Amino acid sequence: MAKPNFLFLIADDHRFSAINALGIEPVSTPTFDKLMAEGTTFTRAHIMGSTSGAVCMPSRGMLMTGRNVFQTPDPLPQDTPLLPEWLWQHGYTTFGTGKWHNRPETFARSFSTGGKVFFGGMTDDQFAITLNDFDPSRAYDEQALETADTFSTTLFADETITFLNNHQPDDAPFFAYCAFTSPHDPRTAPEPYASMYNADEIELPPNFMTEHPFDLGIRNIRDEVLAAQPRDEAEVRQHIADYYGMISHMDDEIGRILQTLEDKGLADNTIVIYTADHGLSIGQHGLLGKQNLYDHSIRIPMIIRGSGIEAGKRSEALCYLYDLFPTICERAGIALPETNEGYSLNALLGGMTDSHRHSIFAAYQNGFGHPDGKPYQRMVKGGRFKLIQSVLDDTLTTQLFDIQADPYETHDIHADRQYAHVVANLEKRLSNWQQIVNDPVIA
Repeated sequence: MAKPNFLFLIADDHRFSAINALGIEPVSTPTFDKLMAEGTTFTRAHIMGSTSGAVCMPSRGMLMTGRNVFQTPDPLPQDTPLLPEWLWQHGYTTFGTGKWHNRPETFARSFSTGGKVFFGGMTDDQFAITLNDFDPSRAYDEQALETADTFSTTLFADETITFLNNHQPDDAPFFAYCAFTSPHDPRTAPEPYASMYNADEIELPPNFMTEHPFDLGIRNIRDEVLAAQPRDEAEVRQHIADYYGMISHMDDEIGRILQTLEDKGLADNTIVIYTADHGLSIGQHGLLGKQNLYDHSIRIPMIIRGSGIEAGKRSEALCYLYDLFPTICERAGIALPETNEGYSLNALLGGMTDSHRHSIFAAYQNGFGHPDGKPYQRMVKGGRFKLIQSVLDDTLTTQLFDIQADPYETHDIHADRQYAHVVANLEKRLSNWQQIVNDPVIA
């Protein structure tokens, strides 16, 4: 039987709830809705946080290495195989285009072919993004850049479509990786998407706040100063309208890619994965960015479609983005490298189980290694409750949320004596997780 192809689509800043079919946010996403109907959606997929204010970099590092947040420094370790590198070594054509944000040398060792690539973290102009062409010699010169005049989402979709159109039936199976810079700011979608949503008609989320209840030590970080502080309702509504416009545009561009799969007769033997590197606050909890451990920032969309994968299923299993590494390898019939720490999702995809992980851990700090007196946050959640511990200037703030009854995390119940046993249990779980992942704050 022929090995499956993989089409891996990843967004930047797309929070888990911003897909229309989920019924949480009123954003138009017909392509994602159709993909959900044809595949399995993991509604409780997470990232493990970040050791950088640029959350996308360690997040993508975890995906590519299959390792936890404290094992993905910059640059990524030479002795840890990267997902496309591993597939390439085992007979796959690996194609990459779009945002990389994990250094040119790691891109070079990962992809046998590719399209235009953006090595940076973000752009100031989605219509003028600086790019490198794929270099077969793999000697990337970051000074030898060209500036695109096409909107980034369209550009990277075009590159992926070109690759798919050039694929021949006798070619090796492929892993095609398309990484969008959308819906990251600047949120300047082309028309008609730019004016698709009227800010005056946008409803603020239930957890909108003008200010965060206490200082997390991130107030002056780049993402948080993109809007006035305290938050202005009208300004936040406009940010949300622009965010939705970017998502709807990306949805349509992905629709073009998926249509190409159909037209080329590749859909039946291609596993399609859509996900994101992290979420985004945009006014929730008085925050704008993703440098926090609330669900709007650490939960991500994850949809998988393909042969043998249940259609129309929504799995509530707790999982990580980096669980995709072993999932893909297993589907490809490839043994895992010894460095892998993820757990395959294939038993869930095949309907053999409904559970995966018992709990989820996440960390945020703006720097790799020990925080050394700088602010940091840690989180653990199980089936119903979620504990967040935030440290600033040696002051520990604990929050407890009943995420089943309070999914928007608005009612901190940690001081309620009836939940003392829950706090104690989660603190023990948190400590266990910190030991497992070698959290530097307990070293």
